[in-house]
Amino acid sequence: MTIANTADALSVTGLRKSYDGNEVLAGIDFSVPPGTCFGLLGPNGAGKTTTLRCCLGLTAPDAGTISLGGHAVPADAGVARERVGVVPQFDNLDPDFTVSENLMVYGRYFAIKDDEIRARIPGLLDFAGLKGKEKARIQTLSGGMKRRLTLARALVNDPDIVFLDEPTTGLDPQARHLIWDRLKHLTAHGKTLILTTHFMDEAERLCDRLIILDHGHRVTEGHPRELIAEHIEPQVVEVFGEDVASWARSRNSLGERLEIAGETAFFYCRDAAPLLAALAGEASLRYLHRAASLEDVFIKLTGRELRD
Repeated sequence: MTIANTADALSVTGLRKSYDGNEVLAGIDFSVPPGTCFGLLGPNGAGKTTTLRCCLGLTAPDAGTISLGGHAVPADAGVARERVGVVPQFDNLDPDFTVSENLMVYGRYFAIKDDEIRARIPGLLDFAGLKGKEKARIQTLSGGMKRRLTLARALVNDPDIVFLDEPTTGLDPQARHLIWDRLKHLTAHGKTLILTTHFMDEAERLCDRLIILDHGHRVTEGHPRELIAEHIEPQVVEVFGEDVASWARSRNSLGERLEIAGETAFFYCRDAAPLLAALAGEASLRYLHRAASLEDVFIKLTGRELRD
């Protein structure tokens, strides 16, 4: 058995993968210290899913090295996955089983004894906010309940590392906040999280560090606040209204940078006071003045064009 570097929970070096001559991953590198939340961000087609599959040993890379939990992948992927939990993008709970039965069956995949799984179920359901739902059928659960059960299922083997593929997609704000709270609890107790998400506020809240991919390349990497400070002016003013494009272009000097997308003008400013003063006399225009965010970084580095 090959044992790789154990300093990081996950380490990826020079990862490459092509399909039918199309390079999906072009030699990316990143590492994830234990007990942290690491974000893997990018537009559709950036290479996020392929990266996850390679890291889990489900897809063989063309080149590069991967260490997961101290084990070389794909050579020792089976051993590595014994200490890993996975929350897939889409819930794949078994509708023929109850909530508890879903956890029981999943626990058996890890060769955990039934008595031990039963002992873990109350704590898992309490953690997921599903106490009292042990005998409930999957069809009776709301979308948020199913998502929380999928998270509980990923923890049935008490993993050291948890992969979460868009864990809050399709959930209402209350359910999203509950899951965020649970994920923060996991890192506070030493778990390592690998997170993919299209919600930039989610990544900004949860991630200790993140990487942005585009067309298989690493575009940038760092702590969310550091990336915002590095790439974006501190203040943003979004202006909406009739003929906003021509108005904004004529006042381009009121901000350091101007972007126009559809019916919105984005002014990126170090000092927004002159722009806000100009807007005060424009009754036909509406505006939003806010601090720069990770979404601004993402848009600047990957573009505003729609990806399929």
